[in-house]
Amino acid sequence: MAYVITADCAACGACMEECPNEAIKEGDIFVIDQELCAECGACMDACPNGAIVEE
Repeated sequence: MAYVITADCAACGACMEECPNEAIKEGDIFVIDQELCAECGACMDACPNGAIVEE
């Protein structure tokens, strides 16, 4: 299962702060580097907008 950040992202950085593998990078919206992602779900739990979903 992979996680992706949708267009609902407000670029608040909450997910990036919670990621233990530094797999989330800044951009217009944040992006998850699938090679670094351990699929732990910490980012999804941290997102106040529900912008991170399982793909």
